[in-house]
This record gives sequence, structure tokens and C-alpha cells, in this order.
Amino acid sequence: MAAEFEVPSPHEQQLEHVVEHAHGSGDNFAGKIAMVTAIMATAGAMFSYQVGSTESAAAMNKNNAVIKKTEAANQWSYYQAKSSRQNLSELAMTIPGVDASKYAASAERYKKEKEEIRIGAEKLEAESLAWDEKSEASMHQHHRWAQAMTAIQIAISLAAITLLTRKNWLKRMSFSVGGVGLVLGALAALHI
Repeated sequence: MAAEFEVPSPHEQQLEHVVEHAHGSGDNFAGKIAMVTAIMATAGAMFSYQVGSTESAAAMNKNNAVIKKTEAANQWSYYQAKSSRQNLSELAMTIPGVDASKYAASAERYKKEKEEIRIGAEKLEAESLAWDEKSEASMHQHHRWAQAMTAIQIAISLAAITLLTRKNWLKRMSFSVGGVGLVLGALAALHI
């Protein structure tokens, strides 16, 4: 059986060297970076879940809005058909030799039916609008979660570079960008 071996990349070698050097010398620089990176990665995982969840909610809400809009359009078509029948009945009342009272009753019935249909169609349009507003709110929250996740990912990348370079200004930048990500996540959670 052939022995398997792995050739580490220069990046991996440098990271191992920095971590070993830090632990061996009692320097907790790498330990702090690792701990903060683990916290940021955990926050990023939660943000990532929320990104997908809010996007799905926005899509479902938009779908419901379209369904209600279609139902409203169907009702308006039905309303138009009743209007046509009402108009024909009113026209028939003017034809000499026909029972005008019969067509007057039909015209009045169609007028009453149209009113009920109009109320239903307007209700469906209002429901469609409400679903659209919910979709927009979910998309706004989705964008906030995505911004938060992006900031956390940038902070983690900066933390990795910080481990390699051991620059304090990079550490501060990484922590600052991570803080921005957490603030954006809080804004998303608060629907702001």
C-alpha cells in the first residue's frame, strides 16, 4: 500500500509557523485572532441562514401577490362581462315590441351583481398590494443580512492576513469590519 502524503501550500506553512511561534513564545496575538475569527465565522453562518430565509420569504410573498393580482384580474373580467350584459339588456329595453320590464329587471340584476364583483375585485387587489409590501420588506431585510454577511467575510479574510503579517493595524481593521457586520446584522434583525 502506497503511503499518502500531502504537500502543504506556502500559505498553510506560514499559518502553521505563525501559530506555532505564537504558542511557543507565549504570545497570544494569534490566539486572540483565532478566537475572534471563530466568533465572526459563527455570526457569518447565522447571517448566511438568514440571507436564504428572507430571500425565500420575499419570493413566497411575491408569489402570493401575483396570485391575488391574477384573481383580481379574473374578477375584473367577470365584472366586464356583467357590464356587457347590463348594456345589452338596457339596449334591448329600447327595441319596440319587446317586454321592456323583463330587460329592465335583467339590467338591474346585472348592475347589482357587478357591484358585488367590484367589491370582491378591489379586496383582492388590496390583498395583492399587502403581499407586495411584505415582499419588499423581506427583500430589504434580505439585503441587510447579505451586507452583514459580506462584512463578516471581509473581516475574516482580514483576520487571516493579520495572522500572516502580524500587523496590529490590520487586526484593528478586521475587528472594525467585523463590528460593522454585527451592526448590520442587528439592523437586519430589527427590520431596519
